Formats: sequence, C-alpha cells, structure tokens
Amino acid sequence: MSYDLTSGGAPAGPLPVPARPRVGLLGTGPWAHRTHAPALAAHAGSEFAGVWGRRPEAAAELADAYHVKVYEDPDALFADCDVVAFALPPDVQAPLAVRAAAAGRHLLLDKPVATTVADARAVADAADRHGVASVVFFTLRFAEPAAGWVQEQVGRTGWFTASAHWLGAVFPPDGAPSAYADSPWRKDKGGLWDVGPHALSVLIPVLGEVTSVSATRGPSDVVQLALRHASGAASTAVLSLGAPTAAAGVGLEVRGAEGVFSLPNWTDVPGAYGRALDALLTAARTGEPDPRGARFAARVTEILAEAEGQLSD
Repeated sequence: MSYDLTSGGAPAGPLPVPARPRVGLLGTGPWAHRTHAPALAAHAGSEFAGVWGRRPEAAAELADAYHVKVYEDPDALFADCDVVAFALPPDVQAPLAVRAAAAGRHLLLDKPVATTVADARAVADAADRHGVASVVFFTLRFAEPAAGWVQEQVGRTGWFTASAHWLGAVFPPDGAPSAYADSPWRKDKGGLWDVGPHALSVLIPVLGEVTSVSATRGPSDVVQLALRHASGAASTAVLSLGAPTAAAGVGLEVRGAEGVFSLPNWTDVPGAYGRALDALLTAARTGEPDPRGARFAARVTEILAEAEGQLSD
C-alpha cells in the first residue's frame, strides 16, 4: 500500500488550544514505542488520541496497547487532533508536517526535521504561514539535568572553545546492533544526521550562531565537525553511529573565562518528551515561538547539509 505524503486540504488557521488538547501520533517504530507513545499516554495535560503509521498492522498494535484509535489516513488523524506528534524518518516527516500545519495543527517534531534544506525550510515556512506552534524534540534541551545545564551556560559569557562527542553503537563493528539499527535512513545518513542535531542543539545556544563549518571523515561513519561561532568561540563535534561498544558514549565540555563546564548525564527521556509537549502547548497558547522550534531545526539542517556537501566533494 502506498500513501500520498504531499496532498492536503485547503489552508486553515490554527484552532484554539482546548484545556485538554488531543494529540495524535504518526509513526510506529522503536522510538515511538519507547518514548513517544508512553510519554503521550502519561501526559496529564493532554489526551493521547490515536496513531497512524505506514504499516497498518504496526499502527493497530501500538494503538491497541494504549487503547486509542488507529487511523488509516493521516488527514483523518489531523481532523481529530489539536497537536500532531511525529516519530517518522525525517524525509517522511517533513511533507506530513507541512500538511498538518496547513490543517491548523501544532507540530511536535523529531530531529532532524528533514535532511534537505528545502524540506526543512518548507516545514518552518508552513508553521509560520499557518500560525501554528512547533517544537522539535532535541533530547538534550528537555532531558534533565542536561536541559537546565544548557540554560545555565547560555547565561554565561566569555566562551573560548567547546568539544562534543556523540558516539553511538547503533551499528557496532564488534557486537549486535541496537534496536534502532533497522532504520534505512540511519544506515544511509549515519551519525552526522542522527546525532549531529543533538550536539548542535547545545553548541548553538551556548556559543552562538555557526558562522563557518568544516567536516572530515574518520573510521566507520565517524564525522568530525569544526565550527566557528558568532561569539568568536570555536568548537568541535565528533559524531558516529558505528562506534565499538567499549568506545561508545556522549560528552560535551565548554571552556571560557568563567571556567570549564561539562554536560551532566540525563536519564528520563519519556519525561523529557512530556516537557517538550508542555513547551509546545505553551507556545500555542501564548503565541510566542519556542526557540527549539522548526525554524531553529531548519538552521540545524542547513549546517548539516553544508557539512555533508564537504564530505562528498
């Protein structure tokens, strides 16, 4: 069965956000099972309304687990919901997000919002054009204590440099792959696109806009980014999904006039997703765009696309 991901109805403005908004989920993969669905079901300020997926049997299974409606068509889900949450590959997410925005639905997106600059800008433009709120689930910007740490560093000045690494063992050369290995887009795009957004989601707000980027390859799918920021600071990010199991890990350190500060560990990812939904609802009700929204995500895509272009030269 195939689905038209580009059609949609007539443009519509956003609907008023009710006291208990209905949230529909698009996607049925491991991330949806482990994070999106349990967080939506547990969220006290909204109602988990239903699920659509490209595989009807998987959508039915997930919907049944949470006693919500299964949808055969994404437009039907849009019609019944106030918010649409996405757990889809980025290049499937983007056109559906444009359609959801045109239907007046607020967008709880996943990173990367798209893997082409045109698609990422289309999502941000659609949200602006139709007046809907958007938040992108950059995990480190919502998971505590990491999220609070980021805000503390945003308040400091005098930064000199920073280094980040996100070395995932999704496709380890020395062991069994992770639950996320059965993902064609991750196999194709690698760590640059899957975990690069996490690093940028911290480096940009702390050190300032990226003014230049250079990229080099290492072993496996390792990519190293060297970034210059508007603050004058320089940073690096080493990214991979193919790290050996013993070498896997995440870290980020910033250094400046006030000292050296290291990103703390975080654990409660479903709770972080609930906070992302809270942020989206606040933006929808106040009309104040969230800084972690689709426009910021489009900038992240621009930087990653520039790096990818250098790697293919």
